[in-house]
Amino acid sequence: SYTTAAPQKLREPPRSHRCLAMMNVFRFAGDMCHIVSFILLLQKIVRGRSAAGISLRTQELYAIVFCARYIDLLWNFASMYNVILKVCFIGASLAIVYLIRFGSPQKNTYNPDVDAFPVQYLIVPCAVLGVAVCHDHRSPFEMVWAFSIYLEAVAILPQLFLLQKQGEVENLTSHYVAALGAYRGLYLLNWLYRYFTEPDYMQRIVWVAGLVQTALYCDFFYHYYQSKKGGMNQPVKLPV
Repeated sequence: SYTTAAPQKLREPPRSHRCLAMMNVFRFAGDMCHIVSFILLLQKIVRGRSAAGISLRTQELYAIVFCARYIDLLWNFASMYNVILKVCFIGASLAIVYLIRFGSPQKNTYNPDVDAFPVQYLIVPCAVLGVAVCHDHRSPFEMVWAFSIYLEAVAILPQLFLLQKQGEVENLTSHYVAALGAYRGLYLLNWLYRYFTEPDYMQRIVWVAGLVQTALYCDFFYHYYQSKKGGMNQPVKLPV
């Protein structure tokens, strides 16, 4: 979820006064879909004892995203709900990376040869954008926050490229990616709702990054829908 302590002149009244106003059914549903995506992935890795078909590079990018964005846990309190989500996202993303890298037998099921997307072409441009296009160039945290927004928008790319190489997506993995896409789609509705219900609500960086991220899921969702018409247990077929 997108949560940070931005300059007050850009993002309305103090966060503690806006906590309830920011919450709506779309944001809550989006957060729940995000949590479900973690549960599905951990179920595959822990209970299924396999990391096959999972991109470690995508998971490492997500770990960077959450650690960078939620470093404000050290000084910013918006609500207990907010704190719990931040801790869960950081903890789950780090646990997933650890299990794929060092877990047994999970590390033996991970294939780095098919997970070869050059992530430096994602991290470096996002870091440059974070410095160049942010809400407050005097605040290092705002630059780090903007970097995390840009990086999350493209962090799914290594996973999508891996699945494209395989051509067929195992059931739990397909549900995991679908849950992530649903989270993003619901957050678009959340932003739209807030735009029409909150005075002066404006988050251009978040909106643009969110639209880019949603666009990346469109092709997968098309094939997910076509495959699941035959039953929810059917694997997703992707063009190679």
